[in-house]
Amino acid sequence: MGTEHSIRIPMADGVELAATLFLPDGATPQPCLLEALPYRKDDLTSSYAEGYRMLRDKHAYAVCRVDLRGTGSSGGDATDEYPLVERTDLCTVIAWLADQEWCDGNIGMFGTSYSGFNSLQIAAERPPALKAIVAIYSSDDRWNDDVHWRGNALRLVDLVDYCHYMTPMCVLPPVPAQWPSDRLGDWRAEWRRRWETNEPWLLTWLRENRDGPYWRAGSLKHVGYDRIQCPTMIVAGWADGYRNNTFRTVAGLGEAGTPWRLLAGPWAHADPATAIPGPRIDLDHEMVAWWDRWLRGSATSGWTDRADIFVRTSTVPEPDLELHEGFWVSGPWPVSRPDSQTLEVDGERSLVVEPDVGTAAWIDCAGHLPWGLSGDQREDDARSLTWEWDAQPLIVGQPVVTLEVSADAPYASLSVKLCDVFPDGTSALITRGTLDLAGADRTVQLLLDACAYRPDPGHRLRLSVAGADWPNTIAPPGPVTLTVHGGSLELPLWTDSGVAPPVFAPGADSSSEDGSEVLWAITKDVLRRTTTATTHVVSSYDIPDGGTAVEDYRGEVGVDRRTFAQWADAVTTYELTWPGIELRIVSTLRVDIGVDGYDVVIVTDAFDGDEAFGHREWREHIPR
Repeated sequence: MGTEHSIRIPMADGVELAATLFLPDGATPQPCLLEALPYRKDDLTSSYAEGYRMLRDKHAYAVCRVDLRGTGSSGGDATDEYPLVERTDLCTVIAWLADQEWCDGNIGMFGTSYSGFNSLQIAAERPPALKAIVAIYSSDDRWNDDVHWRGNALRLVDLVDYCHYMTPMCVLPPVPAQWPSDRLGDWRAEWRRRWETNEPWLLTWLRENRDGPYWRAGSLKHVGYDRIQCPTMIVAGWADGYRNNTFRTVAGLGEAGTPWRLLAGPWAHADPATAIPGPRIDLDHEMVAWWDRWLRGSATSGWTDRADIFVRTSTVPEPDLELHEGFWVSGPWPVSRPDSQTLEVDGERSLVVEPDVGTAAWIDCAGHLPWGLSGDQREDDARSLTWEWDAQPLIVGQPVVTLEVSADAPYASLSVKLCDVFPDGTSALITRGTLDLAGADRTVQLLLDACAYRPDPGHRLRLSVAGADWPNTIAPPGPVTLTVHGGSLELPLWTDSGVAPPVFAPGADSSSEDGSEVLWAITKDVLRRTTTATTHVVSSYDIPDGGTAVEDYRGEVGVDRRTFAQWADAVTTYELTWPGIELRIVSTLRVDIGVDGYDVVIVTDAFDGDEAFGHREWREHIPR
């Protein structure tokens, strides 16, 4: 069955990274697969180990899971997501793994979300032993296609999810059983050091409120696709927040001559074998074929330079949609004979902006907020400018909307949605895009999110234009009237490649997602003219070394429909217990959003058993 080993890998500056090795039986050296995350391998994400054991026992791959610097059981400081030192660390880890007697010198890197991001980032560093990667639900553009900013607008609902919960997570102590006290001292001393030195990453993300060097340093779009020379497989989901790197990245890789594969399905931010919506597939089977080809030299495995794309068709929208109707297509990308359809956005129309338009489309994020699936768009459409056409195109790519727009206030936003309108009036979201206009009178060109969609016969296409996409992004800070003077919608069309569609090993018959304990509510206070969006999810489970863990995420964002004042409140609680040890961290966040900027208050408290361990506060006004 193989073995498991907890080890520590030394970095050049003396810091040690905690890692777990999953080694197959047998004396023959094997390739090693690396995943590196900040989410604590020995407790909060200890369940991931089952997937690593499968890769070891069923496919004879060695697997290494690493806690990033300053997180989990590793030493050092967690200063930010994707810092330069992280890339240096992981290149060192790759060289160390390749040099071990149980490794044949071939390293693959993989992962979902954060570990998909850093797989791309490390591949661009070109460590010699890294021979292939699989990046799942990742991005090539940290400014526009991450959980921080979108179209120059702050992503509001993400403030109460990932952007906040990383504050308490980064000041949790190392796992006591994994901390070598004989060399490094008591684990509580390391906890104290983390507690006193760590600063919330969120403050940096709010201060960096313009595109620039900070965001571009970790973005393949700006680093250059030609930096990646190892074969790269991209996995994306149409219900996930990270989908726009799909076509950009594989096109860039293809132009650079780097072998690639794209797999884009209907899924949200979860394993395609268990995600909603289906149809679900066995992603492990596809990843292993990729590894077999590029790490073991199997010429018959792992299709290359091929896009396998699930085209969604008309399906009544539901927030917990189990199955999306559709079909698979395959072919090269970009298509050899690209085609498009242009639809005119005619006439001049004005709209008095309502700040809470967008709740029907709901979230577009990744993390602990449940799902991200849209409902019926009619409520939002009714408060938007709309244009309709009789058309059933097979859309694959990023639609382009060009509009001549003006606004009567210094700050304004543009929200554009493309919807599939059913004969009974149901409006299903196909794709969307947002842009902070800053009140300028100008012609704007907006790339909508990447998609693959074909409406059923008898349906209509609807373009909806509003002045807010709330709570996905913040609304303008004050009342505004938006005018559209005309424009166009360009739809990228799929050209039949003649390549047979893929056949996948099936995933689970039904999703593992359980919404029974989840709160997800939109509330309108009629008297006070406010709208709030509230989420709450709690999970408790066993962890190694006889322990238990509880994660509790609560969030609320709100807007005043008269003044456009907006706010975000969040409470995150982590509880970790082992025999004789009880730890708890509670962190609260308040952000008030106004015309001149963001007023941020973060308060974090830690408890060691019944005793208060520490209290920290941050209060800052961050200008727009």
